[in-house]
Amino acid sequence: MFETLKELPGDKILALMELYRDDPRAEKIDLGVGVYKDATGKTPVMRAIKAAEKQLWDQQDSKSYVGLLGDKAFNDAMVELVLGDAVARDTVASAATPGGTGAVRQAFELAVRANPDVTVHVSNPTWPNHVSILTYLKLPTQTYRYFDEDTCVVDFDGMLEDLKKVKKGDLVLLHGCCHNPTGANLSMPQWREVVAVLQETGAIPMIDIAYQGFGDGLDADAEGTRLIAASCPEVIIAASCSKNFGVYRERTGILMTVTHDTSRTAINQGTLAFLNRQNYSFPPDHGARVVTMVLTDPELRADWKAELEDVRLGMLKLREQLAGEFQKLSGSDRFAFVATHRGMFSRLGLTEEMVMKLRKDNGIYMTGDSRINIAGLNAQTVPVLAKAVIDAGG
Repeated sequence: MFETLKELPGDKILALMELYRDDPRAEKIDLGVGVYKDATGKTPVMRAIKAAEKQLWDQQDSKSYVGLLGDKAFNDAMVELVLGDAVARDTVASAATPGGTGAVRQAFELAVRANPDVTVHVSNPTWPNHVSILTYLKLPTQTYRYFDEDTCVVDFDGMLEDLKKVKKGDLVLLHGCCHNPTGANLSMPQWREVVAVLQETGAIPMIDIAYQGFGDGLDADAEGTRLIAASCPEVIIAASCSKNFGVYRERTGILMTVTHDTSRTAINQGTLAFLNRQNYSFPPDHGARVVTMVLTDPELRADWKAELEDVRLGMLKLREQLAGEFQKLSGSDRFAFVATHRGMFSRLGLTEEMVMKLRKDNGIYMTGDSRINIAGLNAQTVPVLAKAVIDAGG
């Protein structure tokens, strides 16, 4: 049977990581991989996570399975973190998943189970793995306009025009905050207009919120998601703990459904348990357990929030520095959008030829669409990047 298998296209991000690793230049800069790094280039274990793990080491007396939905305390803590008091708890069904990617995959499985004729509408552009998973599942997919390549801000008029054409029962995938790959986010007035369109069309919103706390703050980053949850009769939410808790390798995520018809909550909960059973049975627990400890212990939670805020402000400072360097070198506000984008990523609006020139001449690695990871910079490399981009014709 194996002779029928064909070679599959490699992941572009992983290929870029290999190219960077094999580059012998000491001054090379990695802006491709989507992982937070501090000023020294390390992805640290957060203080509160380390403290919780030490407690867990002393307290844990079993490695037996958790339930199909994960630990209830984790689910409750994450529902509170993401949704706050936007909806009543009895409207929410939830299941722990292997990372945010696992939640996204389960969300698509849920959607097609609920509506076999569903089409999933994704922003242009979106996180490439969204499209990859949808293609693998053979789900019909359409794009809606989102990013203006010339101005590098949200093409909101185009977005609304496209969303108004979505059929009732179709799924509209929205980024909760810190849009990947562009960094361009909706304002709250724009979120309210999106809600009005969703209510008018009867489309089902799905929120992928993977960077809560990396943009404007924990609560501010969840405002759009909370508005959608409070305003639309049915909502699907996939959330990740990889970035804001720094537990990338622990694969910690959660899938939620919100229904204002609470008679449906138990059925939704049972469906999430069924999907977990079919895909991986019991979700991983270590990361979820540690996250729960951080969120439910006042001292650990306060320290986590303080460190997360330092991370957020550090990225904002780098954004402001980079925008300032671009302005100084170009004499224009062509790159002013960098300071207004949020999260780890920004699309610089460079051509693929410029991206290749930066890689060849300067050892600066970014994806072919000119997405950069702001957290891959530091105060010393910001001027290097700005000069290289301007010299390359940016």
